[in-house]
Amino acid sequence: MDPTLGTHSDGRPAVRIERNLKHPPELVWRAITEPAQLSAWYPFLALDIDLRVGGQIRFEGMDAVVTQLDPPKVFAFSEHAPPEMKRESDDLIHFELTPDGPGCRLVFTHVFDDRPAAASYASGWTVCLNALEALVHGDEIRMEQPSDEHHEQLIHQFGLDQGSVQRVDDGYQVRFERQLTRPADIVQAALGELDADPSVHIELSQGTGHGARLELTQTIASEADADLDGWRQRIDDLVHRITAG
Repeated sequence: MDPTLGTHSDGRPAVRIERNLKHPPELVWRAITEPAQLSAWYPFLALDIDLRVGGQIRFEGMDAVVTQLDPPKVFAFSEHAPPEMKRESDDLIHFELTPDGPGCRLVFTHVFDDRPAAASYASGWTVCLNALEALVHGDEIRMEQPSDEHHEQLIHQFGLDQGSVQRVDDGYQVRFERQLTRPADIVQAALGELDADPSVHIELSQGTGHGARLELTQTIASEADADLDGWRQRIDDLVHRITAG
């Protein structure tokens, strides 16, 4: 099942992915709680896991704390990211395993602050869970890069391509924020006419993973002057230019 984007009970965005696996919960449980197996498919190398509520998880470059534990059904933890990752609060990772015939159903949930990053997270987790599935099936594990096509599909599916119009002191402001899959230098070189209008301000910053975060604003006199569909198409065209090669 393709990822979905919802809202967690704490009001933050939550990516949810379901997988039907051919193996029982006990086998999958080891793949998500034993450091050597977790390291084979998780984005961070797991160095040590104290498997109890409140127990510490040491990842390479990040620590976490176990928040829920009900073997072999529920495993959850909060990630304490280093300052350079610039997270407002801890991300929450939650696994739930339910028996389903000879196999089980895995429900994976990631709760975070940065909604524009949702497609990047979801496409990345899709690759990771593919690797988890290969691990429990005894197949070769291939940690591939998330595809541009899947990322952009999720951008549109999650509604992350939508802009907004809000009242400001000197009129109205059109605003788009879009996570991209290419770094800022490649995006900058492809901006073209997007960067030509003096009423438009474009800012590129480091986004999720290796891609840049695009923030586009335009000051307009009247809300009726807002061309959200037009700007959305122009940004889609930019995405096509930077990923076509």
